[in-house]
Amino acid sequence: MIPLRDLNPVQKRPLLTYLLIAINVGVYLHQATLDQAAYELFIYRYGVVPRMLAHDFHAASLTTPFTSMFMHGGWLHLILNMWFLHIFGDNVEDALGRVKFLVFYIGSGLCAAAAQVLVDPDSTVPMVGASGAIAGVLGAYFRLYPNARVVTLIPIVFFFFVRELPAVFFIVVWFLLQLLSGLGSLGTQESGGVAFFAHIGGFVAGLGLLGLLGVRRNPSAGFERSLPHGPYRRHDPWDR
Repeated sequence: MIPLRDLNPVQKRPLLTYLLIAINVGVYLHQATLDQAAYELFIYRYGVVPRMLAHDFHAASLTTPFTSMFMHGGWLHLILNMWFLHIFGDNVEDALGRVKFLVFYIGSGLCAAAAQVLVDPDSTVPMVGASGAIAGVLGAYFRLYPNARVVTLIPIVFFFFVRELPAVFFIVVWFLLQLLSGLGSLGTQESGGVAFFAHIGGFVAGLGLLGLLGVRRNPSAGFERSLPHGPYRRHDPWDR
């Protein structure tokens, strides 16, 4: 399932969400200018290498859980992550405010990296990407706007369907896919693939960090926005 947009307007322009997207794109554009040797050095220096944190400790590796969340392994990786952040991040920023959202986003990303290291501490494959932090955003959205509607592209074999799904359904399915894939990856050889437990850890962190930041859900939040003729206006320069 691929989210196309959500029917959940915001009150303020999500400047921090835009800034995070711009930073991620900027870092990737820098990565794209590097030759192969410099690119690999960059990934190993600033990506999370679980073994470096769990066993072969080096002070420089302490910063990698932060730097890794602004790096990506390819254009598709970048585009998918930024698309999810674009769709779900603005509402979470709207609910938390910019300062709390920044703390929340970074905290979720750090917890995501910690989860992956704990599950696979011997891995020497660098982990990069904003997926863990964005999983935290999904966890927050799940708590804050379960009744909001998400316009979703659903591919079934060679056919594609577009449906409005409740956010709670979309996010639960997404989380179950991460959980099942993560459990299925246990005990397999490291392949540099998807860090599913970073997604799981980020999502769980997102659920918990809302309470620590003193944010509570309005039970009716998002419900009125799911009505067919509701106020779908959002302060957003992108045509979604």
